[in-house]
Amino acid sequence: MGFYLNPSNEEFVRSLRSEIYVDKSGIIAYTNKVLDTQQKYACISRPRRFGKTMAADMLSAYYSRGCDSYEMFTNLKIAKEPSFKEHLNQYNVIFLNMQEFSSKYHQIELMIKKMTDKINRDILDEYPNFDFTYVDNLSDAMQVLFKLSGIPVIFIIDEWDCIFREYQTDINSQKVYSDFLRNLLKDREYVALAYMTGILPIKKFGTHSGLNMFREFSMTDPYQLAEYVGFTQNEVMVLCDKYKMNYESMAQWYDGYSFFDMKNIYNPKSVVEALLRRQFNNYWSKTETYEALKNYIEANFDGLKDAIIKVLAGERKRICIRTFANDMVSFKTYEDILTLFIHLGYLGYDSETQEVFIPNKEISDEFAIAIKDAGWE
Repeated sequence: MGFYLNPSNEEFVRSLRSEIYVDKSGIIAYTNKVLDTQQKYACISRPRRFGKTMAADMLSAYYSRGCDSYEMFTNLKIAKEPSFKEHLNQYNVIFLNMQEFSSKYHQIELMIKKMTDKINRDILDEYPNFDFTYVDNLSDAMQVLFKLSGIPVIFIIDEWDCIFREYQTDINSQKVYSDFLRNLLKDREYVALAYMTGILPIKKFGTHSGLNMFREFSMTDPYQLAEYVGFTQNEVMVLCDKYKMNYESMAQWYDGYSFFDMKNIYNPKSVVEALLRRQFNNYWSKTETYEALKNYIEANFDGLKDAIIKVLAGERKRICIRTFANDMVSFKTYEDILTLFIHLGYLGYDSETQEVFIPNKEISDEFAIAIKDAGWE
């Protein structure tokens, strides 16, 4: 058991011990299905506080050889799946929270070096006879580890996109980071699964992405993972009944994210806070993403004001999301900013009609405050 190689299941244990835990272990059935296939690369982008890290902790607890997680999963949905026991705690897992490294090392090459050193130290702790003679980078180390152990590697990378959010205009650092991930993951025989979570979809450099092997599940196209974006209607109704909270009020405040085959998706952070505090209020948007909302509204990109006023009035606005470069600075039209708002969770998106809308009262209140701060009288 190491810090980054085969970590313990302690973080997921904390989630299970929480007063409110909603079972999202069904997503493991999907990851089990794509293990060691052409679809083994998955990038999951969700707004902040939508359960990305909890899901990453759960996957690590399930796959990591550094712990025994049978008991904690036996009462969860995944235990009913035929693949449950086959893959439980059977893999070498590399778990990385990129925000942790980025906040410590403010230069991308140094960050990659320190990350590599720490993982190599974990490898030596578990495999004392590991030979680093011909190891020049992390990819080499993973290849030797695979040959030595015969066990495939599962990579779980949380906050993978923090580099693109924190180094917004540093294209060179972004490309160095993308090249590092591509060299580590793409077409490597040791990779059984690569699961990345973040807020933004994968950055496009020109017309191509250096990480084009990933299948993306985002707020515009969550596909079959839509029910894992947030809490479903049935899950919230059960919670409201248990806590004797008014469901209609809960829906007014936090419902509204809607996808092709999964309607009525709720913001999980806000639902939990409302239940525990027994009060409907604005909880989720008190994060750093509000500053992004405020700053872009203050900039008033051409056409943005009219679009925001329209959706605030309860209407929908048809937009094109295809020109969005998946970063926070490369905007060609106001539609790119509205697409960013979708990924930040400040707008809902109907993929059938290609329209954006304000999903609920919590979000409409935040837009009202941001507009007031921007001086849109």
